[in-house]
Amino acid sequence: MTDTVEKTPAPSVPPEQIKAIPVRHYGRWVAAAVVIAVLVLIGMAFSNADINYSIIPDYVTDGTILSGAWHTLYISVLAMVLGLVLGVILAIMRMSSNPVTSTVAWFYIWFFRGTPVLVQLLLWYNIALVFPILNLGFYKDEMNQVMTPFLAALLGLGLNEAAYMSEIVRAGIQSVDEGQTEASHALGMTQAQTLRRVILPQAMRVIVPPTGNEYINMLKTSSLASVVQFPELIKRATDISSTSLAVVEMYFVACIWYLFLTTIFSIVQYYIERHYARGSSRSLPPTPLQRLRKNLSRWGSFRRPEVAR
Repeated sequence: MTDTVEKTPAPSVPPEQIKAIPVRHYGRWVAAAVVIAVLVLIGMAFSNADINYSIIPDYVTDGTILSGAWHTLYISVLAMVLGLVLGVILAIMRMSSNPVTSTVAWFYIWFFRGTPVLVQLLLWYNIALVFPILNLGFYKDEMNQVMTPFLAALLGLGLNEAAYMSEIVRAGIQSVDEGQTEASHALGMTQAQTLRRVILPQAMRVIVPPTGNEYINMLKTSSLASVVQFPELIKRATDISSTSLAVVEMYFVACIWYLFLTTIFSIVQYYIERHYARGSSRSLPPTPLQRLRKNLSRWGSFRRPEVAR
């Protein structure tokens, strides 16, 4: 018999630990240093400037400024509603198979998108030079009495906004699959019912984000209404600066109010977009407040973790 010799396995040598050396990003440090230096220079420039910062908080809550902020909010909301309603009508006309309505809608969009808002405001404000008397048959009056600064601002801003909203609405409607329309017609729905109950609710997911951006832009564009003597925020700030000689300070006050209003409506826009995104994703991303609570619960405790025994 042959004796079998059992071989003792060689001891396994553990692999040498890998020492990972992070890559040094010198460019990031240089960029950060440059940005900080620029910010410091800007801060020093404004701190040494001839600006009376102490009066800015007093004028932020001044009655005249509050009136201007209210008129800015008022005219921007009304102009946006007018632009949205006309934009939906123009979008439907643009997609119509009727060549007359589609051509009229195209010409409207071409004209109002191709001319500056400032020119349109001045045209409406001075329209009495062309039509001194407004005669509608059932109503007749002098155009100077009809075309007030408010009406000139509303028409100038709202009609211009309608041209942009029509393209946004048209893009949203065309983003819905044609099979949705065919299925609705197969169920016996009319064209108007299909548009109202099927197409527009699905198109809102595409329409809402640019519409929110357009409204925020409308808040700032409403400052052009000051040229037609509408008492919005810039007009009120200019009136105060003409008597107090605090020109730059009043512009800072106006900037504070514009930042406040745009921030509020940006938050509102976020939650509206989140609402209409429910049909496109199974789980919605956490809101900023939810993320804040999660981070506070994770990092808010300063107790040392217990060591497992």
